[in-house]
Amino acid sequence: MPAPLKQTARRTLLVTSATLASLALTAPASLAAPTPKPTASPSAPVSGSPAAKDKASASASTSPSATPPGKMSSLGGARLGQAGTQVQLAGGAPVLPKDLTARSWIVADAQSGEVLAAHNAHWRLPPASTMKMLFADTLLPKFPRTTQYKVQPKDLEDLGAGSSLVGIKEGETYSVDDLWLGVFLRSGNDAVHVLSSMNGGVAETVKQMNEHAEELQALDTSVVSPDGYDAPHQVSSAYDLTLIARSGLQKKDFREYSSTVTAKFPGATTKNKKGKTVRETFEIQNTNRLLTGDYDISQYPGIAGVKNGNTTNAGATFTGVAERAGRVLLVTVMNPEKDDHNEVYKETAALFDWGFQAAGKVTPVGELVPPRGAAQASAQPGANSGEDGEAGGAGNASEKPVAGAVAGNGSGGIGIAMAITGGVLVLLAGAAFLVNRRWPLPDLVRRRR
Repeated sequence: MPAPLKQTARRTLLVTSATLASLALTAPASLAAPTPKPTASPSAPVSGSPAAKDKASASASTSPSATPPGKMSSLGGARLGQAGTQVQLAGGAPVLPKDLTARSWIVADAQSGEVLAAHNAHWRLPPASTMKMLFADTLLPKFPRTTQYKVQPKDLEDLGAGSSLVGIKEGETYSVDDLWLGVFLRSGNDAVHVLSSMNGGVAETVKQMNEHAEELQALDTSVVSPDGYDAPHQVSSAYDLTLIARSGLQKKDFREYSSTVTAKFPGATTKNKKGKTVRETFEIQNTNRLLTGDYDISQYPGIAGVKNGNTTNAGATFTGVAERAGRVLLVTVMNPEKDDHNEVYKETAALFDWGFQAAGKVTPVGELVPPRGAAQASAQPGANSGEDGEAGGAGNASEKPVAGAVAGNGSGGIGIAMAITGGVLVLLAGAAFLVNRRWPLPDLVRRRR
């Protein structure tokens, strides 16, 4: 059998068997698609259908356990449901980094969806602000970037103690573009709550996020607070966060915001010495240290986002996307036990280095599954042109990719050319089908402000 056909057949059998096995374990959640009832308070318990409660109670509550559960989801591949490190090295493949301490991590090819290696990939853990990726993927299409909104006192209620804030003020007017910069760069919970108010409130936003997670087949994920603030039963997994990032990166706005290094943010409205009303601005910087660099870590070559998080309960979490020599990888790292400064970024960088060296030299241990709607969408005219139609004229999926370079000065992002092409498994009417689907990730242009 020719090599390409042999590889396709192998991947088809691998993912088909794994997905069918996963469905046996997750049938109630997969088929009935229950979601936790949204709550307006970050500290409120999850309520709703029994299946939703079971899903939440099976996951970590206030403090995650020290060891992974004996039984985890095998969605995407049977080996992904096993505890410990999963990797299958072939001839010439480098060994994994020896100093990894994260409770959970995953390395995946964004183009093919193949999982190159993983460690406790489906362990449900607190996600911290990486949950904002799901928030953005859910809400970005809803409001044009130029929409203006005046902040009301109620919009900033129920912010968790010690929340990360971008500095939004009551009574001031902000554009949707400003608010999203606050979400992505400063991980501002205040910006999340204002956008949630525009979307009908925190409870409605949580409901929509849970529904979107189900659509993405991010079945380890349970949303209680849209900003990722620590809350009982709020969990996700390295596998799910990678699925969510891959979905978000289909949107041009998502790509641009997550790759923006610095931006000007509106401050307070004051009067100058001449009595003229003026609006102050201040600079905000992205807290993703692989994007900006720090005193003990360099900017990672080819990095283009995505999102970091850190809370007392969750520890440090991070999902990143990077490109090298035309190959695009997604890496998620959750809660390193080593408490060195920037440890989550150091372990992510090590996994990126390994992934780029190992690509093509390892047998995949699983695959990132497509959204539930991929089967229907692929049957529609023009479905292979991508999913890049967010509100506000964010972009055209048919635009040609443009390669970029590491930014030198100014408030830029890192531009890369990325395209997702590959066979993905979808389940339709009880049968498995391998569907070729193109999800383009075109240019991540530099944003100058």
